[in-house]
Amino acid sequence: MRFLRFAIVAIGLVAATAFAAPAEPKLGVDYIQLASPQPAQVVGKKVEVIEFFMYHCPHCNVLEPYLAEWVKKEGAAINFKRVHMPYGPNDPEAHLYLTLEAMGKLDEMHAKVFKAIHVDRVRMADDTVVLNWVVKNGIDKAKFLDSWNSFGVQTKMKRLPQVLSNYKVDSVPTLVIDGRYMTSPSVVDATRKGLEERALMKATLEVLDGLVAKVAKTK
Repeated sequence: MRFLRFAIVAIGLVAATAFAAPAEPKLGVDYIQLASPQPAQVVGKKVEVIEFFMYHCPHCNVLEPYLAEWVKKEGAAINFKRVHMPYGPNDPEAHLYLTLEAMGKLDEMHAKVFKAIHVDRVRMADDTVVLNWVVKNGIDKAKFLDSWNSFGVQTKMKRLPQVLSNYKVDSVPTLVIDGRYMTSPSVVDATRKGLEERALMKATLEVLDGLVAKVAKTK
């Protein structure tokens, strides 16, 4: 009976640990607060999370599968969006992202773009390379060009620099929570030196968990 009591206590401790709320991140250590908070899109009690990224960024590529899994785990608790940081006024990668988004093809193609650039070494540095790649991957050329050249996509391309300026984003990957809080692997790494990159990405998502929980308390 004594052994059984110890076993029950042990199971209780494991369960308590498994379902414990994420530790609250520390301001100035795990995240920073935006000097000029931006309006978050309100969808019920969901917490808005925005990832600023670039397809050719190696750190974004490492983060992507972990972040994709995290988004699935959070499910209905978050309103998740991405913004592709452009490296010029006519960045083909940012243009590709917005076009796939407009076509409703992101779920199908997003991971494939990362693979093409980081595994297959496709340099999507000009429009022709992008067009050839999407056609080879089963997207109708005429429909793609219609979206690529559409007023909506062109307008979003022109607005990207202002969006980055509003959020004061100058590097990727960067994550903004509720238009108020910002974290990133580089912020987390500043106080947790020596973490292997994949461990750093997981630590960043732990901070993200804590920030989402922090905002959710106020909803």
